Amino acid sequence: MNKTEESYPSVTVLGSTGSVGEQAMDVARQTGAKINALCAGRNARRVEEQVRAFGVPVCAMADEAAAADLRVRLADTGTRVLSGMDGICEMIAEDHGADEVVLNSIIGEAGLRPTLAVLSAGKKLALANKESLVCAGEIVMDLARRMGQTVLPVDSEHCAIFQCLRSGTQKEIKKILLTASGGPFYGYSQEQLADITVERALAHPTWKMGAKITVDSATLMNKGFEVIEAVHLFGVAPEQVEVLVHRESIMHSAVEYTDNSVIAQLSVPDMRLCVQYALTHPRRAAAVIPELDLFAAGKLTFAHPDTETFPLLALARSAIASGGAVPAVLNAANEVAVASFLSHGLSFPGIAEVVGETVERLRGAAAGARTVDGIFAFDAEARTVAEQVKGGKL
Repeated sequence: MNKTEESYPSVTVLGSTGSVGEQAMDVARQTGAKINALCAGRNARRVEEQVRAFGVPVCAMADEAAAADLRVRLADTGTRVLSGMDGICEMIAEDHGADEVVLNSIIGEAGLRPTLAVLSAGKKLALANKESLVCAGEIVMDLARRMGQTVLPVDSEHCAIFQCLRSGTQKEIKKILLTASGGPFYGYSQEQLADITVERALAHPTWKMGAKITVDSATLMNKGFEVIEAVHLFGVAPEQVEVLVHRESIMHSAVEYTDNSVIAQLSVPDMRLCVQYALTHPRRAAAVIPELDLFAAGKLTFAHPDTETFPLLALARSAIASGGAVPAVLNAANEVAVASFLSHGLSFPGIAEVVGETVERLRGAAAGARTVDGIFAFDAEARTVAEQVKGGKL
């Protein structure tokens, strides 16, 4: 049976012009999966291309001006164009068929409301927006349980863990072994990081990703976020999540069980596998990625992360331990700091400094927040504080 003959669900892609979104579109292209709907931020030209290529009947743009532009571009089609966050959530709520999977690959905190909208609509969620779980993991997972939905992780590491967990039960988990590439500056000293440029930070050794997540990989913030994600997704304690630096990026993560057996998932580093598995779970389908050649890989190495030189991983662990809206504060401060670094307004070490100071200023108050409104309030406050902290470092 070839890929086009296999049964694929229909797909709604949120964040279709980003790195994961584009790879999801490629999976649909290879497999013949139907695209129900799309949303993106501002790139009307690219969404037009996607709509025409896949015959998409409805799409939404977060930016109102981009939506107006897209309506003009698609005036000769029957495609409806919605706008703003309300438009995105309206599109999500529409009935696109019982087999629909919604892939949320929106970048940043902006992905949280769509995540809640997907689950509230009783739809299957394939989640590539890590901030949904970082900012509101307890709320998201509680809603998923109440709606009888399984959150299908699309991060490479969490997809790997999700697959490995099919080998045992929840009570049999001893620890989760979460792998990290180490980023482009593995082995650097604090002194060497002082002169890092944006161009060097964006040169990831293994993965092709968007700018923001690539910088997060370089600071190890991304791995800190993934620790928080794992705690919520898999119902484990933070101390059960161990991070291993694995430079080859072949083993994407593993689970150690109570009998000390370790089950790992290995493949070439390609996000299309994660997208495909979320669409076909619990079955597997013909490959959309190249075969792994272990002879070519040669060897697999593992090391402890350097949390002194890269303190954001440890800060993430402390944030999940504090709970409440503290992880949301961590994420918001990081978004501000990374954006400033990418625009050459902050040094590379300054990212960790801004995030750390912002979290410490708000930790006590934020720890008590347990509602969506409270999380959004602390998200906004953290952005204001981070801007103030950043201003003091210029």
